[in-house]
Amino acid sequence: MISSDCFNPVTIDEHAEEGTRVIPHEAMTEEEVIRLSQATCDALSDEDDGLKREVLTHAGNRWSLGIVHALGVAGKLRHAEIGRRLEGVTQRMLTRSLRQLERDGLIVRCDHGEVPPRVDYELTPLGRSFLAHMVPLWTWLLEHAEDFRDARDRFEAENSSDKS
Repeated sequence: MISSDCFNPVTIDEHAEEGTRVIPHEAMTEEEVIRLSQATCDALSDEDDGLKREVLTHAGNRWSLGIVHALGVAGKLRHAEIGRRLEGVTQRMLTRSLRQLERDGLIVRCDHGEVPPRVDYELTPLGRSFLAHMVPLWTWLLEHAEDFRDARDRFEAENSSDKS
């Protein structure tokens, strides 16, 4: 059972775990990063590979990313507050996403045991780290948004003439 004050967030630097390997991509060429990533993938056990795939679904899930981002920016939030910040999310999808994020240790649910019920959610250090590692990808996507649009336009132009 989590205490009523739940958890005190720490900065990512304060929560560095011994033995955690991070690809130092800033000091490496793209080719070196790709080679290292292949070596890392080759070393994954079947269990780790499955875990990687499951956890990475959060990175591609609109609602999971929205929840993690909302909690990262705002701190501790109640269920309804999170829902108001995620335009279009259903109650069912919000609850499901919160449970999956809690299961994977990215958020913590704090039930204060009060009547009426009061439940808050906040990022764990693991969740803060996840969010911090997503920001460079978002930045890269924004920097290349026009490249993506151009590629899609070229693809559509080339493939629409094939269908005529």
